[in-house]
Amino acid sequence: MDKGLDIAMLRAFLACHAAAYRHPKFVLPSASSQETLDAVAESGLRKLKAQAIEPGWDAADQALAWLAAPTHRLILRHDPDYPSLLAASADAPTLLFVNGDEKCLSAPQLAVVGSRQATPNGMDIAGDFSRLLATLGIVVTSGLARGIDGAAHRGALANGGKTIAVLGCSIDYIYPRQHRDLAAEISKNGALVSEFPFGIAPLPGNFPRRNRIISGLAFGTLVIEAALRSGSLSTALHALEQGREVFAVPGSIRSPLSKGSHALIKQGAKLVEDITDIVDEIPEFKARMVAHESRIAMPVPPHQAQQADPEFLVACGWDLFTADDIVARSGLTVQEVSSMLLRLELVGIIQVQGTGRYLRIR
Repeated sequence: MDKGLDIAMLRAFLACHAAAYRHPKFVLPSASSQETLDAVAESGLRKLKAQAIEPGWDAADQALAWLAAPTHRLILRHDPDYPSLLAASADAPTLLFVNGDEKCLSAPQLAVVGSRQATPNGMDIAGDFSRLLATLGIVVTSGLARGIDGAAHRGALANGGKTIAVLGCSIDYIYPRQHRDLAAEISKNGALVSEFPFGIAPLPGNFPRRNRIISGLAFGTLVIEAALRSGSLSTALHALEQGREVFAVPGSIRSPLSKGSHALIKQGAKLVEDITDIVDEIPEFKARMVAHESRIAMPVPPHQAQQADPEFLVACGWDLFTADDIVARSGLTVQEVSSMLLRLELVGIIQVQGTGRYLRIR
């Protein structure tokens, strides 16, 4: 937010913004410059008075008080740090309330979304993909909901990455309540974002509206477990309308949570089995993958290469795995597997990918 902005005019603009949300017939024009912002505020107040609609002064005052905190930001549509990908969307929001690092909004992002009633396998997949994205420095964007959203946020955070949560309510209202601790962690290692005026609860109609922001911030959207009628499909459709990539993880033909993902694949979404299926479609991600591989692609000395038992490496495969997976595949004891994994990690053949998970990189 421009520090030179007139506070009285900003208060009036926020009051008009709040009124526009509560009264859909009142349309608030977008502001493309500070002069326009002032003009919008003045004309908005006149229009509200003519229509006998009360400005949202309480919401405006709450917003101004909230903005006093150092990590709280208001990014207006005309601000230079408004995320350019979102700005390119046809229905970009007039303003964004941001709690956290606003620079994340302009960083390369992938939206990861899916069912609130996700299966344990679906949540594992969301966490695994998000950890790998974080390894490449890609921000994971989602909606803070239960299920896939929460798993995606946690996966990115577990690998030291950044993640963005776009809310379906005002920035001062965390939903669901069970994700309050997660939201606090996201605000320190990413950002919480909302376009809604203060005092707006998480009403059902808010979530389809916030989905366009999730997809609009990102280069693409990955759908993991989605029923035929779900908010995740709404996000994917927004992504298509915005000219972004859409990816979907297939599932069991017997599961209702696979129906939406399979429908997307039938309609042209890319079927995803591993991270390269995503990276290969987005040049910005591909460049990061190449840079990452160049950092880790060092030759293994001959005496260390002897520690890489071929049969053990076959058991590791090329997807994320746990020590228990290798025990089951190899017939070795837990102690033998743990010892081998440690040696392979030390010589750079495998990498730890979050708690208890590994990935073969060479």
